[in-house]
Order: sequence, then structure tokens, then C-alpha cells
Amino acid sequence: MNQAITGYHLDELNDWVAELSCEHFQHVRHNPPWTNRVWVTTEAGRNSKLGEPLFCQKCQTGAAKDTS
Repeated sequence: MNQAITGYHLDELNDWVAELSCEHFQHVRHNPPWTNRVWVTTEAGRNSKLGEPLFCQKCQTGAAKDTS
């Protein structure tokens, strides 16, 4: 299920985590060659994706909302 990106925060390992409109969190790492998300490496890039849909696996499985 696609959910809009509403914000970001860094986790304890300094990896970026997207905050979704469904109140779930999802890592958005730039980890080539497996995951190519150059946009996550800059503030301007992250801001350009606010409001964009991101597939939320947690919604698919009915997981509880994330809190921190």
C-alpha cells in the first residue's frame, strides 16, 4: 500500500528514516547497487520527495503505528 512521505529523521545508526502518512516509519537508505536513492543524501533531495508515495509493507501486514 502506498503512503505519502511526511517527514524524516535519523535512526541511532545515522540512517535516514521516512515518516509516512500512515504513521509507520521506513528506512530510505542510499546503498548502491542494491538501493539507489541518491536523493536521500541531501536535505534538498529529501524535501523534494515530501508528499511522494512510498510502499508501506507494515500497512500490508497490519502492523501497529510506529512511535519513535
